[in-house]
Amino acid sequence: MKILVLNAGSSSLKCKLFSMPEGKVLYEKVVQNIGEKNSKIATHHDALASLEIAFDTLDALGHRVVHGGEFFSKSVVIDDEVVSKLQKLIPLAPLHNPANIEGIVTAQKRVPNTPQIAVFDTAFHATLEKKAYMYALPKELYDKHSIRRYGFHGTSHGYLTKEAAKLLHKNVEEINLITLHLGNGASVCAVKNGKSIDTSMGFTPLEGLVMGTRSGDIDPAIVFYLENELGMSSAEVDTLLNKKSGLVGLCGENDVRTITQREDFDATLAIEIMVRRIQKYIGAYMVLLEGDVDAIIFSGGIGEHSEIIREMIMNNKMLANLKKLVICTDEELAIAQECYRLVKENVEK
Repeated sequence: MKILVLNAGSSSLKCKLFSMPEGKVLYEKVVQNIGEKNSKIATHHDALASLEIAFDTLDALGHRVVHGGEFFSKSVVIDDEVVSKLQKLIPLAPLHNPANIEGIVTAQKRVPNTPQIAVFDTAFHATLEKKAYMYALPKELYDKHSIRRYGFHGTSHGYLTKEAAKLLHKNVEEINLITLHLGNGASVCAVKNGKSIDTSMGFTPLEGLVMGTRSGDIDPAIVFYLENELGMSSAEVDTLLNKKSGLVGLCGENDVRTITQREDFDATLAIEIMVRRIQKYIGAYMVLLEGDVDAIIFSGGIGEHSEIIREMIMNNKMLANLKKLVICTDEELAIAQECYRLVKENVEK
């Protein structure tokens, strides 16, 4: 079965073509600068047309969708109703969902009779209990506006959970893990009996760990101070917290490879702050898992490739006896696996 996985951004289109169920990559390409000045690729339709793929041979297309809100707790075959619900979720993910929808609509026009499947970053965290996802805000903000914690990187955390179970020779339903997806965007997840019970990202991907350009957890009153005392607009605060904070805010750059090679005070402090935040979440999740943790999983660009960061994180007496695994995450393969499963289910029906 040939399955094309698409990840549509506002000015990019990433694709991987898989032969399933073996998971062999047949083709991959990243189209960038869509719609930008002097770019030959004006639209996502042009980007799709630039792929060297025989679209009439595809069995399914899988789309990464960042936010499924409360509508979608698992992957779904896309129809008009699904697209309509995704459009209603745009306010929850204004930077991501519009581009994801654009990719879906463009692909539907190109191959209207081929099954298209949406796989959600939030879906793995649909198992969070209310006590884990509710904020201590007026209840009507959740009831009327769906303001709650959703969690992200779910496709990665779910993939890591399954792969860890294989490596540890345990059933997924029996495994307890703390999974770390550490890249420019970063999150940690507590997994109990194969299911997400807590995760560091919340209503948006801004909450949680110190990231490349995102602040992670801060006192919310800082926002009021920035607006009232420093005269910043809400848009400027948004840019500050999402694009000018984190490592880049602390030491001027967000590439951990070069930061760890520097010997200046700012670089050292930035790494220490990042590692300390990760350790705080690990400690909290060990409590939630009652100390019954089969392994800590490292993944993402930093988690997979930075031995220095892994050693700094694990350099703690509480973590000394915990098993540590490094697993290369593969979100595209996870999406292809979901597509294969759904297509097979529909055929068998």
